[in-house]
Amino acid sequence: MLTVPRKLITAEELLAMGTDFHGELVRGRLIEMAPASWGRGMSGSNALLIIGNFVREHKLGRVFTAETGFTLSRDPDSVRAPDVAFVATDRIPTSARRSGFFDGAPDLAVEIISPNDSFSELSEKIDEYLAAGTRIVWVIDDRRKTITVYANNAPPTVLPIDARLTGGDLLPGFDVPVQQFFE
Repeated sequence: MLTVPRKLITAEELLAMGTDFHGELVRGRLIEMAPASWGRGMSGSNALLIIGNFVREHKLGRVFTAETGFTLSRDPDSVRAPDVAFVATDRIPTSARRSGFFDGAPDLAVEIISPNDSFSELSEKIDEYLAAGTRIVWVIDDRRKTITVYANNAPPTVLPIDARLTGGDLLPGFDVPVQQFFE
């Protein structure tokens, strides 16, 4: 039996699909994603508001919602859409063109664990963000009420609900109780 390899998709072809496809592009292959549960959506909106308000108040850059694609690699292309993302001011393109996916990784990627996420898929996504230049990845676990912080050259740090989440050099002055992400 002869198997015909599937054609790899580019970031531009994914963009041309518009709203006909909901998911990400991983090394040229489409990965479909179901809509978020309302609990996961609530955690996402909490994270967006907490991070977004801080970033806006301190004029640090831009915060993006879950549907924003970031081109992490080319040939084959990978486009990821974190649940919340932050890009520092000095990395925001000055051109008026805002169509297409963001070219590069966010500085901060926030992922909220869904019941269907496997550990290996989540680990692969975190590794991909960090390899592409993301400085910090925060993984919010609604079930355990924890936030795990990932950064290059550092072991992951699991923060329980009674801890505080800081932004380090990326978000100077950011110091928020983990509990706020789950309220």
